[in-house]
Amino acid sequence: MKNYYVYIVSSNSKVLYIGMTNSLERRICEHKAGLVPGFTQKYKCKNLVYFESSNNVNTIIAREKQLKKWNRLKKINLIEKLNPKWEDLSTSSR
Repeated sequence: MKNYYVYIVSSNSKVLYIGMTNSLERRICEHKAGLVPGFTQKYKCKNLVYFESSNNVNTIIAREKQLKKWNRLKKINLIEKLNPKWEDLSTSSR
């Protein structure tokens, strides 16, 4: 069964970007290498600070849309509930 992910990446100054992917590891590597043109490249959003997974792509798409509608404070509260130090979760297992 395939997994899908909704994720939040942050810059060092805590600019946030919300996205979705079917390969979290690949996508975060692309963000870190600056290969994702546009917002994340401009603001250097490279630190994975939050993610959720599901095997249902429609669930992830709906969750991404929901999170994008939230105000900044609500997004920060979501991140800090599970990642209070804003650690880069992509490097925590290395």
